[in-house]
Amino acid sequence: MRMNRSSGILLHPSSLPGAYGIGDIGPAAWAFVERLAEAGQGLWQLLPLGPTGYGDSPYAPLSSFAGNELLLSPELLEREGLVLGTDLEPARALPRGRVDYGALLAWKRPLLARAARRFLAGLSGERRAAFEAFRRAEAAWLPDYALFRAIKDEYDAKAAAEGWKGALWNNYWPEPLALREGPALAAEAERLAEPVARYEALQFLFSEQWAALRARAARAGIAIVGDLPIFVAQDSAEAWARRELFRLDERGRPLEVSGVPPDYFSEDGQLWGNPLYDWEAHRREGFAWWTSRLADALRRFDVLRIDHFRGFEASWSVPAGERTARRGAWKRAPGAELFAAVEVALGPGLPIIAEDLGFITEEVRELRDGLGLPGMRILQFAFDAGESGTAFDPANAFLPHNYVPRCVVYTGTHDNDTLAGWLAQASAEELAYLEAYLGQRPADLPRALLREAWKSVAAWALAPMQDLLGLGAEARMNRPSTLGGNWAWRMAEGAFSPELAAELRELSRLYGRIAAGGVGSARGPLSAG
Repeated sequence: MRMNRSSGILLHPSSLPGAYGIGDIGPAAWAFVERLAEAGQGLWQLLPLGPTGYGDSPYAPLSSFAGNELLLSPELLEREGLVLGTDLEPARALPRGRVDYGALLAWKRPLLARAARRFLAGLSGERRAAFEAFRRAEAAWLPDYALFRAIKDEYDAKAAAEGWKGALWNNYWPEPLALREGPALAAEAERLAEPVARYEALQFLFSEQWAALRARAARAGIAIVGDLPIFVAQDSAEAWARRELFRLDERGRPLEVSGVPPDYFSEDGQLWGNPLYDWEAHRREGFAWWTSRLADALRRFDVLRIDHFRGFEASWSVPAGERTARRGAWKRAPGAELFAAVEVALGPGLPIIAEDLGFITEEVRELRDGLGLPGMRILQFAFDAGESGTAFDPANAFLPHNYVPRCVVYTGTHDNDTLAGWLAQASAEELAYLEAYLGQRPADLPRALLREAWKSVAAWALAPMQDLLGLGAEARMNRPSTLGGNWAWRMAEGAFSPELAAELRELSRLYGRIAAGGVGSARGPLSAG
């Protein structure tokens, strides 16, 4: 892809303001798109859109193909007559400043079940035809996902009643269901036909609401940047339905799991726990599953960021049962071969951003550059001595003077503290270096760093919404290697004001990230080729 000079905001839909306990893809998202356009932006980046499970992380979704039902807009469901005004009253008790996932799930899951029942009961004519067409188009993943969720609901409830913690399909479900034995699976599908249909209906409704949002973004000149975790969750429909594609034992338990070695974020490394791929199995099927996964994501988004891109060259493999990621080893992956197969199916020049952070080798750079993919630069890492490990070396690749045009600069990511939060705890040496680099001591350091990103030669510049708002550590989205309290931040109503949009538009105009007199960049963030 060719990248026109542009800029934008990183904000997950769950962080949008609203009255229903969590941001969603309805009218609040429409308003955000319009405000981005008003601000002269061309990009809106999200976190992964898949359904979240234990821990609420978008990076451990229950499916690589499904949308997160929790992001469905109750307001749009009400307009369609699928929920009633009285159904929405309990949402008034939910907090607006943060997502309280426990309280949200207790209210919204029953609400969505009622909406799905009403949808199915009222199907007729063109509406039924559209739903059936959706089911046929998504037949490669939808039946497995819906059945997985219906079975999981039953056994999660049973495990909770028994006080069982950590119940997954491969350690708690009866073996005939865990291993998908034909007669047991058929009997369960028949018994659970009603909840299976509900999950299929919710995915159809998600696809409709998402299509409406995509259309509004396209009209406003906003390209939506999606995010794809390289691995799937152990407790996912894919690991259950396609276990032959993963390094699992005969009961479906991982033989080895993913992570990263010890680094700045964690002295024990990060033990993610995702099952690793059986690359030989993928090779035997011509990487068909990967082709399907990328095709599905590129239908949903204009651009796709692939998280942990280095895993296509080699993955940190930790033996199952280890308590930390220290005792792992790098194991090779068939990245070039995989993408060659994908490009045969989908065409060259795929609109993909490679998340190339962490321990990056020459082989990873060669894979990225051979595919013509832009990498990432994180501005915080330029001045954080612990992360950069360069003792303020002018050759540090994260310093703006070392950027190349074909890259994407971020002031920070979902895993970083906010700019204001980071600066509040920065050392005297780090602050002195930052001020020397800027040539001044700005009154507003976070704003000065935002300006550095925008004026850099990087083709695209993005900032988490928290950094545009100047918020501190209380607005941080995620703290790696911690469980609980993450993914909960929400933007206050009216925070992205017309005045703030005007300020961002002027900054973007000054540094050539919008066309004079136009919305977004001259031809949009992307051009063909």
